[in-house]
Amino acid sequence: MNDVPKPQDRLCGPMKAMSPGVVDFLFRQLVTGEPPEDTQWRSEGTVLAEQMPGAELARRLADTDLDSLTPIELFEYVRASQRLVAWAEQLKERAVAQYCSEQPARTSGSA
Repeated sequence: MNDVPKPQDRLCGPMKAMSPGVVDFLFRQLVTGEPPEDTQWRSEGTVLAEQMPGAELARRLADTDLDSLTPIELFEYVRASQRLVAWAEQLKERAVAQYCSEQPARTSGSA
């Protein structure tokens, strides 16, 4: 009958999902009067939202430090990964269709 209350997390809602790096970035943006988005990454090449699905997008997603992303960037990361999954699914479907096609089986030595 010793019901000890469980300690509650100090942060709730969206703040619980933010890494210390993101909180630090947002604080620095607030102090300098800048918008809460990192706009510099848009000038550093193709943004994830515009990257064509393929090996380069897969590499970029794999190399991304999720803890350093702002909520908006994390949302774009998820959308880009969904595009990559859809692209890979199309590749798989084409390969399965080729495998299941009614073409005669290719065997070596048959003439």
